[in-house]
Amino acid sequence: MLTIIFRRDSNSNLKSEIKSVKKELKKNLSSIRDEFEDHLEAINENTNEIQSNYEFLCELDSKIEKLTERIDKIQFLLGEKKETNYETMPLTKREQEIFIALYTSENFLSYSDLAKKTTLTFSLVQAYIGNIIAKGIPILKKYVENKVFLYLDPNFRSHQAKENIVKIDDSVIKAFV
Repeated sequence: MLTIIFRRDSNSNLKSEIKSVKKELKKNLSSIRDEFEDHLEAINENTNEIQSNYEFLCELDSKIEKLTERIDKIQFLLGEKKETNYETMPLTKREQEIFIALYTSENFLSYSDLAKKTTLTFSLVQAYIGNIIAKGIPILKKYVENKVFLYLDPNFRSHQAKENIVKIDDSVIKAFV
């Protein structure tokens, strides 16, 4: 009988320990839950603040874009022209011939058109055009049905007429015209 009492005693002791552990665990879990809810609330507040900052930045970006458009319109209306400083390297006689062909043309010319005007081959004209562009002459390119058409930049054309930027040799002009 003594053994049974001992078991009851140890069982009751064990049960009371389990109850106290359960109580302590519930208390700790409750504390963790409270801390977690506080943390979650702080995260939500930060998220709301971040969202409002993002919306403000988007609105600001939109206003800056509108201001930029207005400034561009004002500059256009005022006729503010950008003064360009054309710096070119000297052209060879053949490059000058191709330049003159582009300069005197009122329309876009293909490589084939330039080859006919200058009596050079198609591939030579392509090479010379590449050289001319590399030397600082602004040539505009237009692609129509996979065919390249070339034209001298109108601003450069007018500067060339006034200042002879390219320094075309008179003999080339006489031979071409």
